[in-house]
Amino acid sequence: MTTAFYWDERCFWHGGGHYALTVPAGGLVQPMPDGLPESPETKRRLKNLLEVSGLIHDLDTRTAPAATMEDLSLIHPMGFLRKFKELSDAGGGELGLRTPFGRGGYEIAALSAGLARRALAEVLRGRVDNAYALSRPPGHHCLPEYPNGFCLLANIAIAIESARAGGLCERIAVVDWDVHHGNGTEAIFYDRPDVLTISLHQERNYPLDTGDAEDQGAGAGHGANINIPLPPGTGHSGYLEVMERIVQPALALYRPEAIVVACGYDAAAVDPLGRMLATADTFRQMTRMMMESAADLCEGRLVLVHEGGYSQMYVPFCGHAVLEELSGSTIHAPDPLAETLAARQPGPRFDHWLSTHIAELEDFFL
Repeated sequence: MTTAFYWDERCFWHGGGHYALTVPAGGLVQPMPDGLPESPETKRRLKNLLEVSGLIHDLDTRTAPAATMEDLSLIHPMGFLRKFKELSDAGGGELGLRTPFGRGGYEIAALSAGLARRALAEVLRGRVDNAYALSRPPGHHCLPEYPNGFCLLANIAIAIESARAGGLCERIAVVDWDVHHGNGTEAIFYDRPDVLTISLHQERNYPLDTGDAEDQGAGAGHGANINIPLPPGTGHSGYLEVMERIVQPALALYRPEAIVVACGYDAAAVDPLGRMLATADTFRQMTRMMMESAADLCEGRLVLVHEGGYSQMYVPFCGHAVLEELSGSTIHAPDPLAETLAARQPGPRFDHWLSTHIAELEDFFL
C-alpha cells in the first residue's frame, strides 16, 4: 500500500502575528513568543518525529506546486485574491479575523492549498492508495471572501472543486474532526448535494454562532450537511461511538467517490483551545474507521488534510498514530501520555448521558 505524504518547508514559514494566544496584543496584554497558537512548531515537530522514528521511510514523501489563481478562483472571488496578493506583496497584514500574514503569505497559503489539491488528485487518479497533506496555514474556517480562525484559503474546498473541474470526481464526502466547527467548508457547499460535509466539534467553541445540528443544508443540499456538536469532555469512547453510529452510516448512505478528512488534532486532551479529552489512540482508531468506510464505499480512496491542533508536545504523537494506521506501518511511537489520559477519561455516568445524546442525534440524522 502506498501512502503519500505531502509537505513543503515553506509552509512552516507562515507568521502568526502580534497575538497572545487568540487575543491581539496591546493594552494590558503582552505578546506571546509564538503569537497565535497556530504556529509552525506543531507541524514541524510532527515531521521531525516521523523522521526520528523512521516512519517517514514507510511513506512516499512528496511536495506539490502552489494552487494557481485559476484553482483558487473556483472558490474565492478574484477581487479577494487580488487584494490578498497585493497586501502580501506589500509586507502583509490581516484581511479577516485572526488571520495575520507576512510578506509572501499569499504564496504560502496557495502552496498549502496546493498540497491538498495534489493529494486528492493523486488518490482519485489511483496513483497512490491514500494520502496525507501537511497543509499550513489550515483552511476549514475560511469563507469565500472572509478568512478567519487562522485559515487564509479554503484548502479542502479548493482541492475538491479542482478535482471536479478536472473530471476526476462528482461526489465527495468531507469528515471534519477538528475541535472547531468547519464553518467555511459548510458554507461553501451548504446548498449543494454533490459534497457531503460532516463536522464533529466541541459545541460553541469556535465559531460561537455556527455548528448547530439543525443546520442541515439548504435547497438541493438539504441533508448533505451534518453537524455533530459535542459537549466538552466527550473523550475517547464518545468520539468512537459518534463515528460508529452517525459518521460511518451517513457515509454509507451517501456513497462518495472519495473521503476527505479535515484532520485537526485540537480535540486532544492537552490542547490549549479544546476540552475534549481525545488521545493519540482516538485519532488512530478514527483513521482506521475512515479507512474501513473508504474500503467499503470508494475503493479505499481517502485523503487527510492537516487542520488545527496546538499542543507542540502532543500533536506529533497524534499525527504519528494517524500515519501509522494510514500506511500500515509497524513502526510505533508510544504515546507518552497514554496512561495519564486514560485515567482522565469520563466516568460511567457521563458516558451513559453522552450515549443518550448521541442516540438522539442518530435519530435526527439517520
